[in-house]
Amino acid sequence: MLARGRQRVSSAGLSDRITLQAGRAEDLPFASESFDAVTFTYLLRYVPDPAATLAELARVVRPGGTLACLDFFVPRNVALRASWWMYTRAALPVAGLALGGSEWWRVGRFLGPNISNFYAAWPLPRIVGAWSAAGMIDVDHRAMSLGGGLVMWGKKPIA
Repeated sequence: MLARGRQRVSSAGLSDRITLQAGRAEDLPFASESFDAVTFTYLLRYVPDPAATLAELARVVRPGGTLACLDFFVPRNVALRASWWMYTRAALPVAGLALGGSEWWRVGRFLGPNISNFYAAWPLPRIVGAWSAAGMIDVDHRAMSLGGGLVMWGKKPIA
């Protein structure tokens, strides 16, 4: 991914402005307050300590800067949640198998339970609390895609 990203940065003529670097979200290789904004996608379900990861992400945001994320979500509406459950447990694995083979079948079988298990352990109020505990203010969120997606954002206060 980094090699392809570097090619795209170079092709866009942005190599003097953008440097891509490997790192772990739980231990970023950047100085505190290095960035105006930090975004992440599909991350918190894959780290051992989501709250500590949020604190580390917030550490590298400058005062007045923004932290934002996108992830899958479990719809709150009962009918939509039932449809989402069927899609993630049945349709997605079958489509993965048909279009991508056995590896995509496994991805399809993994994704729905992974999302459900994460939000069972980390319901939305707990996640919002972790953003606040990380020092972010004006934390807000919006469910999208019939409740199957979640966008969250917050600001780092100016001291």
